[in-house]
Amino acid sequence: MEADRREVEAVVQAAGTSFFRGMRILPPDRRAAMYAVYAFCRQVDDVADEPAPLEDKARRLAEWRDRIAAVYAGHPDNAVTRELARAVQAYALREEDFRAVIDGMEMDTTAIVAPDLALLDLYCDRVASAVGRLSVRAFGDASARADEVAWHLGRALQLTNILRDVAEDAGRGRLYLAREWLDAAGVPHGPEAALASPGLAAACAAGARMAHARFRDAHAAMAGCDPRAMRPARLMGAGYAAILAQLERRGWDRPTVPAPVPKWRKLLIAARYLR
Repeated sequence: MEADRREVEAVVQAAGTSFFRGMRILPPDRRAAMYAVYAFCRQVDDVADEPAPLEDKARRLAEWRDRIAAVYAGHPDNAVTRELARAVQAYALREEDFRAVIDGMEMDTTAIVAPDLALLDLYCDRVASAVGRLSVRAFGDASARADEVAWHLGRALQLTNILRDVAEDAGRGRLYLAREWLDAAGVPHGPEAALASPGLAAACAAGARMAHARFRDAHAAMAGCDPRAMRPARLMGAGYAAILAQLERRGWDRPTVPAPVPKWRKLLIAARYLR
């Protein structure tokens, strides 16, 4: 078990995100569960993003579906799935949520361009809120209210990612902004044409309003949850809200200009939520 945990921790640490440090606030077993969930997400996301033929990606995602089925059948086959199996047993993580994540990554294997709001919502649920449903159980709250937190916060985080990465996604032939926002602002649906459109700022502002609403709803739902279990969710929400605020300060008319959150602000957020 210790060897598996070290291997999974190495996968998470190598990703170079703040997730590795942020989850240190959890007790060791819950932290190990979250690292396993992250490692799973990282590996299926890499399948979706790598430059490989579509049939290759479909085959490898199908292999992950088989691996998840094997976890629930009691036959994990590597360090990540063995750690997932321990987390499933300890915290009642649901197979349907792992499968939803894989379905979301499958959506990403083909370029998503100007989805309608219903498709965008489905995508956000699969790639983010499903991860949230796994996470709240690992955090220590399996209530319906905690699932509500996951529903809203997952969408808030994913919308923030979409708004942050508009230019990067356009370079890869993708445009995740809802077509309703684009049409209302007179923005063409082609990724590169949208990036150059004077209406892009208004379309991004519409996405930001939805993200703010989801942050507010997640915060309200947290009030009905175990406060200790929600500490990591509050920390993640505050970190992403700071990213959204920084993007708004930069302005939506400059999508190619990076807008990093200052280190002092990150430290302030951490100090507030880790107290």
